[in-house]
Amino acid sequence: MSTTRSYSPGDRGPEPSGASGASEGDAPTDVVPTGGATAVPVAPSGSRQIRRLSFDGESGVVPLARDFTRQALYAWGWLPAATADQRAAAEDVLLVVSELVTNACLHAEGPDQLEITCDNKVIRIEVSDRGTGQPAPRTPHRAGRPGGHGMFIVQRLCLDWGVVRAPGVTGKRVWAELGAPA
Repeated sequence: MSTTRSYSPGDRGPEPSGASGASEGDAPTDVVPTGGATAVPVAPSGSRQIRRLSFDGESGVVPLARDFTRQALYAWGWLPAATADQRAAAEDVLLVVSELVTNACLHAEGPDQLEITCDNKVIRIEVSDRGTGQPAPRTPHRAGRPGGHGMFIVQRLCLDWGVVRAPGVTGKRVWAELGAPA
């Protein structure tokens, strides 16, 4: 698992500037605001789908992020789960979202935005914040000790994870990728 690579192996890098949140390769779609969230309509299968949630002025951001993610999982067909493996995959996504948003709350003055990207094989979660710290699993990990397990959990559940920093800009984006259910 990586904490230094900006992108996972095979990733093409960041979206072009001005990305609308539409599915890759599709014509622009209507964006529907829902509270602080920007929900992007479901795209045809085989497409990359993106949803973004802005936390600007929101309170209760961890449950808000989980609810937003759960709605995306329903829209993308991850829920309702038909098998135990599919249910476990969806629960892992919700747990990783909770951990990344909680870390932003505890260590970076709160999250700015949650972005979830899904294709047929991988779901990518990105949480942006204005913090300067570097997330890392607690070493050595002590299972019986309270607190400090967030990034260890992310590391264990995800295919890969890392941090993206833009030069000259305060803050970072912490990303994690999980495999789609079989």
